[in-house]
Amino acid sequence: MKKIVIFSVFLLCTLGFSQEIALAKYSGGGDWYANPTSLPNLVKYCNQTIGTKLNTKIPTVEVGSAEIFSYPFVHMTGHGNVVFSPNDVENLNSYLTSGGFLHVDDNFGMDEYVRKEIKKIFPNEDLIEIPANHDIFKGPFNFPNGLPKIHEHENKKPQAFGIFIENKLVLLYTFECDLGDGWEDKEVHNDPDSVRENALKMGANIINFVFKN
Repeated sequence: MKKIVIFSVFLLCTLGFSQEIALAKYSGGGDWYANPTSLPNLVKYCNQTIGTKLNTKIPTVEVGSAEIFSYPFVHMTGHGNVVFSPNDVENLNSYLTSGGFLHVDDNFGMDEYVRKEIKKIFPNEDLIEIPANHDIFKGPFNFPNGLPKIHEHENKKPQAFGIFIENKLVLLYTFECDLGDGWEDKEVHNDPDSVRENALKMGANIINFVFKN
């Protein structure tokens, strides 16, 4: 019964005139609030280029709250520690196995922490590297080489990892890429226009994948 109710919430969200995405708030001391201009800029870009009707106001939602089920897409970022309580773990598991989607974007420094917390949510599943021929890289913008490199951290290649439930991607973890920095206002990082455009295009692909699948 719980999953039927949750599915109904997601259905109403996706059929409405305006769709909403949210920013995840978590415990542990990490700066979940990093990149304050990134999601608003991504939403504006998607509404202008791929025809979405996303709400330009980005709410914050706690990962352990019932409110998370109101949002088909939740974005999570930060630089440091991440801790999911037992309630957070149970709630996120229910959310992701009932139609929700979580995008975790390592803003540099959260990798060693967030991998352990993701394992709590899905103890029997592994993060799997997503190949460059996956649909998420094909449209509406084509990334034949997979995830673009936005910011340099440790001279490693950008990688996209995922948790798949019944062959469906429910959690995307972007590592050594820093999409969120590329979505921010230009003056924040002074990235070249081409780099910012790649970040926004990849973000649009993620949004498109979530709302079209």
